[in-house]
Amino acid sequence: MINQKMHLIKYLLLILPLGLVAQNPIPQAHAHNDYEHDKPLFEALSHGFTSVEADVHLMHNELYVVHDAPENWSHTPTLEDLYLIPLQQRVQQNSGRVYPGYNEFFYLMIDFKTDADQTYVKLKEVLKKYESMLSIVGENGKDQPEKPVKIFISGNRPITQLLQDQEKLAGLDGRPADLEKGYPVSVMPVISDNYNNHLSWDGTGKVDRKERKKLKDMINKANDQGKIVRLWAAPDTSEAWDFLLSMGVGLINTDRLGDFSNHMNSPKK
Repeated sequence: MINQKMHLIKYLLLILPLGLVAQNPIPQAHAHNDYEHDKPLFEALSHGFTSVEADVHLMHNELYVVHDAPENWSHTPTLEDLYLIPLQQRVQQNSGRVYPGYNEFFYLMIDFKTDADQTYVKLKEVLKKYESMLSIVGENGKDQPEKPVKIFISGNRPITQLLQDQEKLAGLDGRPADLEKGYPVSVMPVISDNYNNHLSWDGTGKVDRKERKKLKDMINKANDQGKIVRLWAAPDTSEAWDFLLSMGVGLINTDRLGDFSNHMNSPKK
């Protein structure tokens, strides 16, 4: 019964129309809280998002996409069903890109909710099947820019184990303290942190000058290393989006996919 259900999920994902894909990819758009959307990847693609987030648990030797561990795992989709299979299909249909003509990376952030090393071992096993679309960091320490999908791991990060691998199928989600450790951008493309560690601003009124400068200094340091900054738990409003973009935040963490897409595509005064 479970196998039949999973085959049905795969079929439904693969036959969803290409028309769902927006024509205007937004490099700053990161889809947060995938578990709050019925079809998280396709909703993100339909709004032009170029970065998506999947919360993953390792259970029963499978990688399941869910924020909190459920009582019944048979109703939980796997990482392959929800993200990797449809992404591979999309890349094959779009001449090697997630979006036609978009030559920057499409980011898949995988947030480990279970043991870092064990989950990473399983992830590597799964990702080997999708190498044709993944930008892999080789022994030379460089990305493969011709490959469209860049995966990086957040949550319980397998830092030591991943760094020891000569060939890396995924990178790491960094933290501000990691900017002092010399990780190359190919291994750590993004620096993420809790918004509240930097700003007390709630999206209205003025931003504290000292807090603003401290955040800007961190962003500049990350950008100097070629890394993108992402802040979670920020106010999810148009005022906050504009402020963070003006500060140089490269990925705007949002649950309001349609609103953010409309905001970014609307004519600016």
